[in-house]
Amino acid sequence: MPSKDKKAFPLRLDPDVHRALEKWAADEFRSVNAHIEFLLREALRKAGRLKPDRPPAAGEAEERE
Repeated sequence: MPSKDKKAFPLRLDPDVHRALEKWAADEFRSVNAHIEFLLREALRKAGRLKPDRPPAAGEAEERE
């Protein structure tokens, strides 16, 4: 999805949650922002609330259960 189509908004996170996300994102070679989007897309797909309308981006091809 081109960046011009992305919706920007502020997100407040508990510092411990943010630290855990930073570490997890680094382990996956992603930015925190990209990792949050990855996790949200994965959860939305699993819940049947987001149709796979595009090929997976780099790093999304591998399903992790």
